[in-house]
Amino acid sequence: MNSLQQPTRLFDCLTYRLKNSPAPDFLAAKENGVWRKYSTSEVREKVDGLSAGLLKKGFSGGDGSIEGRDKIGIISANCPEWIMADMAIQQTGAVSVPVYPNITNKELQFILSDANVKMIFVGDESLFTKVSEIKKNLPALEAVYSFKEIAGVSPWTELLEELNPEKEQQINDHRDAVNETDLVTILYTSGTTGTPKGVMLSHKNILSNSFGAAEVIADVKVQGERALSFLPLNHAFERMATYCLLYSGASIYYAESMDKLAENLGEVKPKIFTTVPRLLEKVYEGILAKGNELTGVKKKLFFWALGLAERFKIDKPLSMSYKIQLKIADKLIFIKWRDALGGEIKSIITGAAACQVRLLRIFTAAGIVIQEGYGLTEAAPIISGNYYDKKDRKFGTVGPPMNNVAVKIAEDGEVLCKGPNVMLGYYKRPDLTKEVMIDGWLRTGDIGTFVDEKFLKITDRKKELLKTSGGKFVAPQPIENKMSESPWIEQIMVVGEMQKFVSALIVPAFQAFKKWYAEQEKPYPGDDAILKDNEARRLIKESVTEYNREFNPVEQIKEFRLLPQEWTIEGGELTPTLKLKRKKIGEKYQEYISSIYS
Repeated sequence: MNSLQQPTRLFDCLTYRLKNSPAPDFLAAKENGVWRKYSTSEVREKVDGLSAGLLKKGFSGGDGSIEGRDKIGIISANCPEWIMADMAIQQTGAVSVPVYPNITNKELQFILSDANVKMIFVGDESLFTKVSEIKKNLPALEAVYSFKEIAGVSPWTELLEELNPEKEQQINDHRDAVNETDLVTILYTSGTTGTPKGVMLSHKNILSNSFGAAEVIADVKVQGERALSFLPLNHAFERMATYCLLYSGASIYYAESMDKLAENLGEVKPKIFTTVPRLLEKVYEGILAKGNELTGVKKKLFFWALGLAERFKIDKPLSMSYKIQLKIADKLIFIKWRDALGGEIKSIITGAAACQVRLLRIFTAAGIVIQEGYGLTEAAPIISGNYYDKKDRKFGTVGPPMNNVAVKIAEDGEVLCKGPNVMLGYYKRPDLTKEVMIDGWLRTGDIGTFVDEKFLKITDRKKELLKTSGGKFVAPQPIENKMSESPWIEQIMVVGEMQKFVSALIVPAFQAFKKWYAEQEKPYPGDDAILKDNEARRLIKESVTEYNREFNPVEQIKEFRLLPQEWTIEGGELTPTLKLKRKKIGEKYQEYISSIYS
């Protein structure tokens, strides 16, 4: 992929692929139950046609200043139209402002108002309704176009202009006026607390990160292969990964929904995809559930293979006996796990939160490499990542810093980074920008250290460190990650700020308890009854006691309270990337926390 000069702006990736390695399925998605494939040349035509349409409507880069550039919103599930709209907006010099489809009306109104969005693309009728409900409070919003057909709403295809030499010249003129350091997008971080902040990223920010990520996945060899996309495209991780994969020569297929993910994996047979640890945990839980359904010899073989995988080491030589057993396990058990992911999977890239080391061992032993990385929206977003080659991969770390990113640890343990990926700043908030930038170094807000002077390890969020009444600091995340390995614990949040000891709020793994009751030949009493069930509490307590041994006395969970329902994005307890909203959970369950310490 080196026959052409590297792209300098995001939309150059399309030209790069068209001249270097065009594909009949550059982008693909299900339409009316059939995979609709868009070739590289068709995408080029539609992107240019849409750029011409936007320019005709008067949307452009204006005077070239951050405020002078028109802002265009996108709120939609992942689809080829999303990326085509993104590139079309870029070519005009305007700025895209994408938002999560499951965002609340209040946050959506804040973002569209704060960014002064003049036009927005909506994915479907439900999202059009969401925008319509707040439109009266958005005087700057001039137009709404939809990707899917909605009665009474202008379809995005209405904007497509038929190209002629004059219009092509107009597009070229606007393209030529776009510099690599120009603002290309504003990504509003949902955050775990407070009002969303608009992170301003340039073409160079995202592209430099895409090139760095391309090196991280180079050994996966994705050129001519398929990738499956299902994480929200407005998230910095998936957005950057998209341009990385397109630049690297992959074709991107968009999953229909999370509910159809398993089905789509079987159809697409991807070689690579990006995810977050929570979804990996769900995949593992599904595999485990099928293992528990087996009987006799098959069940024994399954758990023998699982036990083997749990002992897998990446940084130590494996004995000949272990290697032979692993090969047998692979032919009998692990191949079925890979088949469940489409059969062609070579690598899964995970980020946004810490991944359980146990899962890294198990999947890697099964021939599915998990490449865990780390970053934040302000870094466009990747700072470090584990490579495919095992010499540059270490369990329990987030890998070496990217080649074009410098990382250092501040005196208080905070991770700082510097590089071409670091944001332009927060939109209209120079005060907040000043708070996180020190002499060109971005303060990440994360506490970390280097392992073997090479691999970055994140130990906790700086602002999430608990301080007990005894003056001891406790990092919640490592404790939560370890406790989550229990089959009986679905979700957990460590509490204990200014208290004598550390405790936890725990959501039981209700599905696991349903199976356990069935095995005991007892009727399941219901989720609420589980909270008071002595046997269920005993199983959870045993897990807590077991994992407590891995922590210092001050870090050990002394008490816990069981909660009646799972934390969700819709319920307000999780961010769209499934991080805990600690403040929100603490407020919502204050009565439970108080009961521990009263």
